[in-house]
Amino acid sequence: MFSRKSITRSTGTYSDNVERLKRALADAGSVVIGAGAGLSTSAGFVYNGERFEKYFFDFTEKYRFTDMYSGGFYPYPKQEEFWAYWIRYIWVNRYMNAPKPVYDELLDVIRGKDYFVITTNVDHCFQKAGFDKKRLFYTQGDYGLFQCSEPCHNKTYENENMIRAMVLAQGWEIRDDNELIMPEGATLKMTIPTELLPVCPVCGKPLTMNLRSDDKFVENEGWHEAAKRYDVFLRTRGGRMLFLELGVGYNTPVIIKYPF
Repeated sequence: MFSRKSITRSTGTYSDNVERLKRALADAGSVVIGAGAGLSTSAGFVYNGERFEKYFFDFTEKYRFTDMYSGGFYPYPKQEEFWAYWIRYIWVNRYMNAPKPVYDELLDVIRGKDYFVITTNVDHCFQKAGFDKKRLFYTQGDYGLFQCSEPCHNKTYENENMIRAMVLAQGWEIRDDNELIMPEGATLKMTIPTELLPVCPVCGKPLTMNLRSDDKFVENEGWHEAAKRYDVFLRTRGGRMLFLELGVGYNTPVIIKYPF
């Protein structure tokens, strides 16, 4: 039997929280959104199951991966195969749209408010949904940027054209909405041509993703400008400020969870 009492209590608590949030949002003069991976998960950016199998079935068959994260850390024998995996990873998690309109709906909720977003996500979903670029601080990088793996200089590079060329070289087709399509009867390549490997234009060493994973993460000029705008926003807004934490866990709590 189902417990009617438990369901009623749960539903009531949820409804109370929604109403409390509505009141807080209405009373706030400004809003700071702190977003973590859970927000993108709710938008359908999951890294296993049907979505993983659809785009990585050949890697699954060869290496027995069960999710995208596992494939990202695998010690591939050569760079051509490493990038064959990662260009798909970047394309489906950065250049394809999220399956659900969670970010669009969030923008509708705060439309007309004075807001700023700080996020540990690197999938660009806020900008794709129409959030103002000048009100975003991506603290941990962006799948859409490359940097020198050394790094020999403090600069990042937009990678969409490079990633697109590598995706097409594998045998995928790309629709107008950036969805990947496998042509009927085609066999996908699990490597990319050596001449397409991304290299640093300054020192010639391999480029890598601009993701904060070690002390080589490049905080370029744009990163520092965004950090400054966030600091100014926090210090200059008067009245009530709503801190709205969404999908933030304890992987990097010092960035959003603890300060909020």
